[in-house]
Amino acid sequence: MTVFEQDSIFGAAEDAPTTIVRTAVPTVTALETAFPAGIVSAAGERESWRKEVHRPATHTHKWWAQRLGSVFRGILAAAVAQDEQDAVDCYSNALRLDGLVVCDPFAGSGTTLAEAAKLGAKVIGKDINPVATLVQRQALARWDRTRLDRAFEQVESQVRAEIDRLHKDRHGRPVLYYFWVALAACAQCPPDAPPVELFSRYVFAQHAYPKKYPESKATCPHCHAVVLVNVVRDAQLTCHACGRTADLAGPVNRATMTCPLGHTTKVIDALGGRPPRLRMYAKQVLAADGSRAYEPIDDFDLALYAEAGKLLEERGEELVLPVGTLDDGHNTRQALRWNYREWRQFFNDRQLYSLGLLGKAIRDLDPGPEREALAALFSGVLEFNNLFCSFKGEGTGAVRHMFSHHVLKPERIPLEAHPWGTPASSGAFSTLYQSRIVRAWEYKRAPHDLVPMDGSPQPQRVFGLSQPLAMEIGGAEDFTRENVPAYVRSGSSSSFDLPDESVDLVITDPPFMDNVHYSELADFFHAWLRQLQPFESYPKTAVTTRHPEEVQSADPAEFGRALAAVWKECARLLKPDGLLAFTFHQARITGWVELVKALENAGLVITAVQPVKAEMSTSTVKSSAADPSNLDSIVVCRLTGHTVPERLTVESVRDRAVVALRECQDAGVKVGYADVESVVRGSILALHTIPGNSLSLEELTATAGEAVTAAAAALDVRSNRAGR
Repeated sequence: MTVFEQDSIFGAAEDAPTTIVRTAVPTVTALETAFPAGIVSAAGERESWRKEVHRPATHTHKWWAQRLGSVFRGILAAAVAQDEQDAVDCYSNALRLDGLVVCDPFAGSGTTLAEAAKLGAKVIGKDINPVATLVQRQALARWDRTRLDRAFEQVESQVRAEIDRLHKDRHGRPVLYYFWVALAACAQCPPDAPPVELFSRYVFAQHAYPKKYPESKATCPHCHAVVLVNVVRDAQLTCHACGRTADLAGPVNRATMTCPLGHTTKVIDALGGRPPRLRMYAKQVLAADGSRAYEPIDDFDLALYAEAGKLLEERGEELVLPVGTLDDGHNTRQALRWNYREWRQFFNDRQLYSLGLLGKAIRDLDPGPEREALAALFSGVLEFNNLFCSFKGEGTGAVRHMFSHHVLKPERIPLEAHPWGTPASSGAFSTLYQSRIVRAWEYKRAPHDLVPMDGSPQPQRVFGLSQPLAMEIGGAEDFTRENVPAYVRSGSSSSFDLPDESVDLVITDPPFMDNVHYSELADFFHAWLRQLQPFESYPKTAVTTRHPEEVQSADPAEFGRALAAVWKECARLLKPDGLLAFTFHQARITGWVELVKALENAGLVITAVQPVKAEMSTSTVKSSAADPSNLDSIVVCRLTGHTVPERLTVESVRDRAVVALRECQDAGVKVGYADVESVVRGSILALHTIPGNSLSLEELTATAGEAVTAAAAALDVRSNRAGR
């Protein structure tokens, strides 16, 4: 049995899927005229709940806004199909894109590259961030399982015993997690007054479903004993160790702390211009019978931690450790306000020593794709092993990783996990090797896809439709000479070292117009990766992954300029009958305006806008929005001069958008008001790029508002925003 769910359809020989070969892009495609939005969105809906299971090759490492493989398979299939039934057939069978070249200039986690490679296309991937390039390379690379396991075992033999030794209690039991709390001094109290422990509540471990399982663990604020409490019933705790009582509510309320004498202070002001000091107060240990126990910190734990600090000081120069400082930015500002200035400050001494040992062992492996895979795994482990992590609770994965928000959010009660881990661990190197690397290897060896099956209301997992993912990745010269099938590199996509008219399809997902700068977050990984240099061209001397040509800005004009430069280069690469398509969702109409202007300036015409399932089914950002988005728009473009499939008017594109959105509804995919806004606005503003259009962008913008209202009424979709 593999790590995959065992509900897959293998198909007997007589039921083998039909092989469909396409070697050119049709003059008019189903992607432009009759995209099967319902079928593709239904597959995307199922995939979105467990993306790491359905598409593990592109989920070996954290990247943001990872797109759905089922959706991009659907885009590729429709881009070489002539009508809707042809698109469904291409999507549901063994499609082969023999000889076609597919390029993604915003390659991200490599979704387009992996889906195109599975269909037999040659692929070009570029991303301005080298951390993203590392993720893409793992999706495509050929891994030898024997060498992979041998490299893992070599690392294990060098570091596991030492890391295990530093994560045990006085009885020799493994410690899965140490619980810490931040401290701050009250400026109004005497200098020798004890610091305030920055708890908002003293309950530190409860079940993910506390109403059903109310028994929880709290720490006594007087002696730090672990006390059982009922979070549904109790407002106070009574400590069995010291006999004292205390409210479960802690001294912190939002951004303000209250000391024992009643003085109130802003937490940030109380930090004194440095990152918060931390105190260990509890641990979770693993017993021989597999049970877990919560216990207070004792002298043995404190001495063991002090030993780790001493070892870090003595051996620091031989270890792989993070280097570099944080620069100001939207995503780093909160950490900077809490006085975190260096990436090293995101880890305690035991984490630095343990991770440093692990990084050193991987750095010293023989070069090759297997070493690179373990380097990517190591980098992924970092997001679960730092001081910005917290405890999710019982009944779920224990570690809440640091990127649960799109900012670097300091944690007042951080969780320290065992970085090598046990089978009971969450976010550890040994467990993620199985759930990420081994799972990806199995998938790459025998990919599976979610496609409609006769008689089933839901798409089913089917093997045998796609080719294995085992590509040799080379440079531009080798790719141009057809010596290698894949060219993946890091850099600005405003310039490719490839010849004109060399690409059949550009399929991508550009950044949105907002403040989420992935590079500001990716620098957390880069601070370690530049010491490892996972692949030869990884920029080990660069102090940051930030780049002046990033297409990421909340300023419309700046966003438009950067995007236009990439679209212009894509237009140069496209063959005369080539097609460019990308997914896009933008709540602000100014984002759509800049997008269509950028496409027009690049010499591209929008021939269609199609709705499709977006990547997130579970998201705190989505669930907190008044009108959460569930769909993306697929924007389809051709070079200026290419025949537009039909005469397009405001009324025709609005009506076509309604038909496509209703198809999504009929497939069981939720369509919200924000989805109607984005798809209808985009469809109407796209007319600006059509030759002969007589309406100005301002007129189209005004018309789009009216069209959204009419479309929402036709679809029976209402806004939850006030005033609508």
